[in-house]
Amino acid sequence: MKKSIQIAGAFIGVIVGAGFASGQEILQFFTGFGWMGIGGAILATIFFAFLGMNLTQLGSRLQTDSHKDVIYHICGRYLGMAVDFIITFFLFGVAAVMLAGSGSIFEEQFGIPSMAGNVIMAILTILTVCLNIQKVISIISLVTPFLLVMVIIIGGYALSTMGVDLSEVQKLAESQTPAASNWFMGGLLYVSYNIAAGAAMLAVMGGTTTDEKQAGMGGILGGAGLGILILIINAAMLVKMDIVGGSEMPILALANEISPVFGLLMFVVLLGMIYNTAVGMLYAFTARIVKRENPKFNLFAVLFGAAAFGASFAGFITLVGTVYPLMGYLGFTLIAAIVLAWLRGKRKAAGSMGNRVAFKQ
Repeated sequence: MKKSIQIAGAFIGVIVGAGFASGQEILQFFTGFGWMGIGGAILATIFFAFLGMNLTQLGSRLQTDSHKDVIYHICGRYLGMAVDFIITFFLFGVAAVMLAGSGSIFEEQFGIPSMAGNVIMAILTILTVCLNIQKVISIISLVTPFLLVMVIIIGGYALSTMGVDLSEVQKLAESQTPAASNWFMGGLLYVSYNIAAGAAMLAVMGGTTTDEKQAGMGGILGGAGLGILILIINAAMLVKMDIVGGSEMPILALANEISPVFGLLMFVVLLGMIYNTAVGMLYAFTARIVKRENPKFNLFAVLFGAAAFGASFAGFITLVGTVYPLMGYLGFTLIAAIVLAWLRGKRKAAGSMGNRVAFKQ
């Protein structure tokens, strides 16, 4: 189970930066629908576990060190070519978004120029990507337990110090502007853009073990962990809607309400989450262009990291508004391809079983 837990921790670590960093994502895709958002969170949990299992198992089966083999396997030659190109582009895009996000957090928390945060995060990300994949997964996994503890504390505090009556929660939630037309589509879209961002790294993580069951269990545990985080954060925001409603970074707002010291700790964890995602995206992007065994891998990692740093100056809000919606629609194509590949595998397995039974008779 040690390897499965490590993969699960890395899975959560890669996704949370793009999907949890500010808390706005949870607010717009789940909390904005009030109590029905809980249904969306449960739906997202099921999809994360299912898709995580499939992608890590395929990575293990194909023993891949980039997402290319997995994408072509599930999408076919022609669609695979298009999906491969778009995912590769988005890996770079999300890396740039994360570098821009780190600058915004530094500026908001301490009032220092955002460029300082961009520079620090770019250097840390590039140095980490130059390590081997096992070390990268270990580093990414390290932050996840701290995140779980912090979120549980925030959730427990929010529920024990509710500031609004339960009957008022729905009205306050409905005053928000959700990112989708209903709670069901909100859950699907959230999974969609996150899985489009995380698919490449999930495949690479699966390729670090030859045991498909071990890899698949890591995907399931990671998906379940993500679902628990969504449910806790969503519940905390629902009962503290009077505080988080107008905040750009709701998670930090909740943490700062507990105490300034806890708010500072949450700031550090948020940076760790963004760092995780930046590392995962830049590693997967570089590995798609250049094989890890290539002596020039580190050189390309530095060049691509510098390019992402340059792109981050487009601004956090602009990048999120451009990159994430496009990723959501791509994700639907990828999710459909994964489900179809899973169904084909089930039919093939059933056919093989039937042939064996017939042969014995």
